[in-house]
Amino acid sequence: MRYEVVGRPAYSTLKVYLNAGEAVTAEAGAMVAMEGDISIETRTAGGLLRGFLRRMTVGESVFVNTFRAGYGGGVVWLAPSTPGDIEYVELRGGGLIVQDYSYLAHHGDVDYELKWAGLRGLIAERGSGLVWMRLKGYGGVWLSSYGAIELKELKPGEVITVDNNHIVAMEDTVKYSISKFGGWKSFLLGGEGFVLRIEGPGKVYLQTRTLSVFAEILSRFLPSR
Repeated sequence: MRYEVVGRPAYSTLKVYLNAGEAVTAEAGAMVAMEGDISIETRTAGGLLRGFLRRMTVGESVFVNTFRAGYGGGVVWLAPSTPGDIEYVELRGGGLIVQDYSYLAHHGDVDYELKWAGLRGLIAERGSGLVWMRLKGYGGVWLSSYGAIELKELKPGEVITVDNNHIVAMEDTVKYSISKFGGWKSFLLGGEGFVLRIEGPGKVYLQTRTLSVFAEILSRFLPSR
């Protein structure tokens, strides 16, 4: 298997070249095109019950599609639903916690499950961060972002504070907690709301833009009903 990302950084598209017997699993609706001897299998994302929870809370599809190459091999084009970049993260037995809407695809021997963020996740992200994904095993994951992707490597004990809407993914070796931004004045008037306090060791992937802020800007120009 090999891959390339074209159209980056603003309108990235992933092209995966599959040899016979190889497969890639992707978010439902991500396929742009496919070529060659490719079969498709559709299944629920993280189990039926959790899949429907995902649908109700974050508006994402209940299903994922696995594209498998036959004898002749083939190519699959995949694209996220928002403009931005695509980053590949190799898994060597470790785990990755991913914001649900930042998952694009994965390959290899990877366990795929949905992670309940709890009440704090519901409050902090107004429901959008209630369900996260956890991928663990041997293979790789393609992440998508709104804007560019920045990588921050935390040393043991090193701490970074991140606006919750700017998180793409983080290794499961980190410790994290959700808290309000500064004091009450900063929390209410500072425009940040809730933040994540992340402690290393581990890698943290950030996105340089947030879709929620862009949506709020657009709403100012929409006619009121």
